[in-house]
Amino acid sequence: MAEMTERMKELFKKVPTVVFATADLDGIPNAVPVGAKRIVDSETILISDQFLNKTLANIKQNSKVAITYWEGHEGYQLKGTVTIETSGQRFEDTAKWIEELGNKAGFPLKSKGAVILKIEEIYGLAPGPGAGKKLA
Repeated sequence: MAEMTERMKELFKKVPTVVFATADLDGIPNAVPVGAKRIVDSETILISDQFLNKTLANIKQNSKVAITYWEGHEGYQLKGTVTIETSGQRFEDTAKWIEELGNKAGFPLKSKGAVILKIEEIYGLAPGPGAGKKLA
């Protein structure tokens, strides 16, 4: 497993949206914006599934994913394997969090599942000679 640094976590929390990329078994990619995201620990990310249709179908075929996020000239790509939780305490906590977000926005939201990413590799996205360098 790869661990996020404090700076990587700080930027992840700061950006409102990340790009969540998957691919099916034929290698056809899919990338979607995701705002319902949380850090579980330095090796684990949680994404709530409200609207993940193609993404969810891809995950069921191929659990390898990537999450990309950036601000200005700083950014990171997290790669790893996901599982989906649709019951248990973490799912219940996620469902409550998403319902509260929807209530604040005046738009009803319901979590269908908690997508859990175990980070295996981290890459830097800063432009320049080190672009794409593996960091962890």
